[in-house]
Amino acid sequence: MSQQRLSRRVVLTNPQGLHARPADMFAKLSNQFESTIHLANNDTRVDGKSILDILTLAAMAGTELSIEATGSDAQEAIDALVKLIEMNFAEDKTSDEKQMG
Repeated sequence: MSQQRLSRRVVLTNPQGLHARPADMFAKLSNQFESTIHLANNDTRVDGKSILDILTLAAMAGTELSIEATGSDAQEAIDALVKLIEMNFAEDKTSDEKQMG
């Protein structure tokens, strides 16, 4: 199997930034892939499969992050993680559900 090394830059648009719940979602999704996943903010690069590492980024709304994946399923991993961030970690849906319940 070939080892792909890919990266993509994204901007956090959810108002609360990368707090505990989104960090947990990112780590859980990352762990579904065989590829090594890293998340980078400026000079800080952390393990994308570790919620504690992700939280050390202290990434707020508007922060530009780089998602890096190395492995046979790197493309699938990047696509899924970018989609998670672009949909604001489903926080809008969670807010609507709270208002309805």
